[in-house]
Amino acid sequence: MDTIKTEKILLPVEGMTCASCVARVEKAVAKFEGVTSVNVNLATEKVSMEYDPSVVDLNKLADVVKDIGYKLDLSVLQKENNSTVEKNDYVDSHLKELKSDLIFAALLSLPITIINMGMMWDNFFLFNLFNVEQINKLLLILTTPVIFKSGKRFYKVFWNNLKHFSADMNSLVAIGTGAAYLFSLLLTLFPEVFPHAHHMHVYFDTAAVIITLILLGRWLESRAKSKTGSAIKKLIEIQPKTAIVKENNAEIEKEISDLKTGDIIVIKPGGKIPADGIIIYGTSSVNEAMITGESLPVEKSIGSKVIGGTINTSGYFEFKITTIGENSVLGQIIKLVEEAQGSKAPIQHLADKVAAVFVPIVVLIAIITFIVWIIINPDDLSVALLNFVAVLIIACPCALGLATPTALIVGMGKAAQNGILFKNGESLEEIHHANTIIFDKTGTITEGKLVLKEIFVNEISEVDFLSALASLESKSEHPIAKAITEYAKQKNINQLAITNFENKPGKGIVGRTDTEILIAGNETFLTENNIDLNFFKNKPQNYSIENSSNIFLAINGKLKGFVSVIDSIKSNSFDVISEIKGMKIEPFLLSGDNESVTRTISSSVGIEKYESGVMPEHKSDKVKKLQNEGRKVIMVGDGINDAPALIQSNVGIAIGNGTDVAIESADVVLINGDLSGVLKSIKLSKRTIAIIKQNLFWAFVYNVIGIPLAAMGLLNPMFAALAMSLSSVSVISNSLRLKKVKL
Repeated sequence: MDTIKTEKILLPVEGMTCASCVARVEKAVAKFEGVTSVNVNLATEKVSMEYDPSVVDLNKLADVVKDIGYKLDLSVLQKENNSTVEKNDYVDSHLKELKSDLIFAALLSLPITIINMGMMWDNFFLFNLFNVEQINKLLLILTTPVIFKSGKRFYKVFWNNLKHFSADMNSLVAIGTGAAYLFSLLLTLFPEVFPHAHHMHVYFDTAAVIITLILLGRWLESRAKSKTGSAIKKLIEIQPKTAIVKENNAEIEKEISDLKTGDIIVIKPGGKIPADGIIIYGTSSVNEAMITGESLPVEKSIGSKVIGGTINTSGYFEFKITTIGENSVLGQIIKLVEEAQGSKAPIQHLADKVAAVFVPIVVLIAIITFIVWIIINPDDLSVALLNFVAVLIIACPCALGLATPTALIVGMGKAAQNGILFKNGESLEEIHHANTIIFDKTGTITEGKLVLKEIFVNEISEVDFLSALASLESKSEHPIAKAITEYAKQKNINQLAITNFENKPGKGIVGRTDTEILIAGNETFLTENNIDLNFFKNKPQNYSIENSSNIFLAINGKLKGFVSVIDSIKSNSFDVISEIKGMKIEPFLLSGDNESVTRTISSSVGIEKYESGVMPEHKSDKVKKLQNEGRKVIMVGDGINDAPALIQSNVGIAIGNGTDVAIESADVVLINGDLSGVLKSIKLSKRTIAIIKQNLFWAFVYNVIGIPLAAMGLLNPMFAALAMSLSSVSVISNSLRLKKVKL
């Protein structure tokens, strides 16, 4: 059976205003044949979906979304690096349109409000030339443009919703303001329709002011939402607009879009690096803080990798472009952050379920409110109408829809600025539940930069021993093998031709020369191959041997010696472990190394529980065992030989190296490889979830308190509109507090 090849895509959606809109768009896209998964984000106004391109016609999908009242913007597919550019263009134009409608509505609502307030005073009519009927007609003339120009967005979506027997926040606003406007219009132009018309008031001011206040809320909300995505904007802005390209020994300034792989780029002191590449001339130090979060400049020389968007602090160098655009480190980071910000945390599903049924329930409550007040006060239709409108307006579920995504966007942006990349909202939430953390040793707790410390030989010269060992180890990619071959190169040791090479992961390697069988590996591996290790066991167990990784070499079945390879502990390992323990998270250390080394390293960093001699494929079994005990497990490793364990864990954290940001098996990637990133990830997760819970609490409480007050006639519709607008802004403002969190 052929595997379905799916693609992931991120597209802007215009017209969404509340959690109900999100639910409708999500439902419509999910039902489309060929779409395997979908997430719609109100805060970013984007849909993230995985689909089968051989089945899905995006134009037809856009028509389906348009049919329910929203616009799926496919124009971004035509432009390279489009998503952010298009998004910024849309945000700017959307803000301008909102501001224009708001100013227009406010200019007309002000005289409408003044006239309405004046009509409450008996002396008001002494100072004007119009009677009540004439003033009502003037108010109708002033209010109509507010309804049909500034408020047209609400009625347009309401009409689309009505055709599909659905409703959202726009429906509530349209029904509420529309009811107040139509009632006032009929009372003004056809007073004979109402038996007690002379006792009734018009509510043109209610309709106009509600639209003005909701537009004000939308405008403030859009401005605040644009700030939540500032981390992405900053990432985009760190890339220079032009670069100096060296062609035929001449320096030519080119636009970034004109660069290609293989170009030679000239970087002068203070210059920004425009793309990823490798230095071919010169030396310098480069500030990579904007990518990795590492504050200290990194020394660079010929052969060093450089990352696009970083800054050259001193020196002159030239580099050859290896990667550009979406495949560059910066491109991958932007893509990962955007995808993560477009995802959902499990905590959001509660809000989604509520939103799916919220608006119809509110409309029902409003209708019941209207009927009850008609029964209580049958002579005054206006009281029932006012309370009907108040219920509809106070209940708009904007804050509910923004509670989770705004916090996720700010939290993930903050993480990216600190060199931490969350793959999705689920991993950010899951970390705060963790009570157990497993660390791989090499490259995680330790530097991962192994060096050969001592050599012990048995009935063989040191040169011949090193020649045989380095020849065999040169076939392996293991860090210990690299340390041995690097040492041999420094000593100018000649290498032998090796055949029949065989690698035994976590144990050792086997190979042949013309006359000899070579076996190299750890103590267990040589014992399994019946090699007598008495030579090693009779050696005095000094500190160097006990606290290093020992690699043995046997030739034709006889031990010829061993080397000790050491790896220094990262300077901040002890402090990080100490703080993690302070958070009531129990640390474990897993290592493929011997008991002595593992015990010493574990003790040095303050980890009480450890296991040595663990094969890469068995690390995931350890994770599973702890999970079966009811633990929530974080696994921290290098993302290569720890892949199974990273996948098995509740949250896998991969230690990156500044250039490897798309480690598939991990949920979280620490770009700069600093262990403090683990601590920062946990802190940020806890703080973000706390903010989300606060947002959801106030969003729910706001509606739980507001709706009964409105139904009982204790809330004026205009105050309801102001409160509803400010609730959304307060939720976003609360989320923005994450920007100031110290990690």
